[in-house]
Amino acid sequence: MNSADGAAVVVGVDGSESALRAVRLAAVEADRRGRPLRVVHGFIWPLLHVPITPLTEGPPRGGLRHQAEDLVAAAVDVARQAAPDVRVTGEIIDGEASAVLLGETPTAVLTVLGDRGLGGFTALVVGSVAIQVATHADCPVLVVRGAERSDGPVVVGVDGSPSSHAAVAFAAEEAVLRGAALHAVHAYRHPASSGPGDMQPLVYEEHQLRGEEDRVVAEALAGLADRHPGLSVGRAVTRGRPVAALTEASRRAQLVVVGGQGHGELSGLLLGSVSHGVLHHADCPVAVVRSPA
Repeated sequence: MNSADGAAVVVGVDGSESALRAVRLAAVEADRRGRPLRVVHGFIWPLLHVPITPLTEGPPRGGLRHQAEDLVAAAVDVARQAAPDVRVTGEIIDGEASAVLLGETPTAVLTVLGDRGLGGFTALVVGSVAIQVATHADCPVLVVRGAERSDGPVVVGVDGSPSSHAAVAFAAEEAVLRGAALHAVHAYRHPASSGPGDMQPLVYEEHQLRGEEDRVVAEALAGLADRHPGLSVGRAVTRGRPVAALTEASRRAQLVVVGGQGHGELSGLLLGSVSHGVLHHADCPVAVVRSPA
């Protein structure tokens, strides 16, 4: 890729250590893609009519506006140290953080966020900004959490939905950029359907069910060899809960990719339950990719 069209990787910052982790990874992602990086801070205080300039008797660099300028400047410096060849700019935009970042996503190639900001309180809870942006963004969203590894595969969750197909396409490109293998994970539960009339349970032969689930993965991965020659692609089809399977796979992965909505979700409105669960429990960064539809 090249940066001729100006589309950038965007990273949100709020002064937290989690945000600085996101800045470092965003700079690396921009470098991989040959894209510029925009460091963005949502500055909510003017909307709340809070004085943002320094007090007359205070220090010259006091005041909320100057604090915001300083944290953005610090984040820009961190990005330039992480990827010296990337063009980095910083901007303060008046507005609530989620709204500001969502406004950036239609023209971004990727939005990167920390898993929790200054209001986060445990290692398992993903911040509300990350959840809101991942739910509604118009570009893939990378949430930085867990361990950052330079080895291991890119793992992608597969369930046969349109969002899952979009996730596979993104994960394959990311694996190529990283020089990593792609590992597709599909977990299924035994159907609990009932037959007509007497409402007796339908009988599924295990080998028949497994064959159907294998086809879901095969269809999702079809054409990857042609689009990405040389990409190593593995797969795992297992009975169980998808969140548990993807969380386990994340312990050896450098990235987990999930679709924004899976089967049974209200398309376009809700972050899928699997995506939500993986965001909270994965042991590596997680990318959420919504279907273009």
